[in-house]
Amino acid sequence: MLLKDGRELTIRKAAKSDAVEIVDYLNTIGAESDNLLFGAGGFGMTVEQEAEYIENCLEPSALLVGVLDGRIVSIGHISTLTRQRVAHLGEVGISVLKEFWGIGVGTCMMNEIIKFSKESGVIEVLYLGVKADNEPAIELYKKHGFEEIGRFPKFFKIDDRYYDEIKMNLYL
Repeated sequence: MLLKDGRELTIRKAAKSDAVEIVDYLNTIGAESDNLLFGAGGFGMTVEQEAEYIENCLEPSALLVGVLDGRIVSIGHISTLTRQRVAHLGEVGISVLKEFWGIGVGTCMMNEIIKFSKESGVIEVLYLGVKADNEPAIELYKKHGFEEIGRFPKFFKIDDRYYDEIKMNLYL
């Protein structure tokens, strides 16, 4: 997938051998912004635990990595439930290393998540939560057809300050 700066981003399913780099990546992004569920040092999984998570990620769930110049610069994940009545739902999460913001990495990852979900033959609704002041992410999601369906007041508490979470859905 071609980025705005002309470089090629490769998006693929994560492999067990990616675990070390994924843990490093997640520890890095935790320190780069307050838009995630964890902050600096808050990821909390070991390489072994991450490798096990990757190995046990069964379709239609998926952990995707965006690779640029041999380096993981983005992660996207789709989590599904196995209970029959909610098996058609897929929870989405996306992150991008800060130095790669604004060049289309998030757009490419979201395109791949939507494509993967449609091709799953199972997922009919994608849903996510986003920190209410994360305007670039909200615009990305709206650009892809996500609609705000509600808010969770005081969802995030960061440095004794509360932030709402916006709940969004995309009906495939």
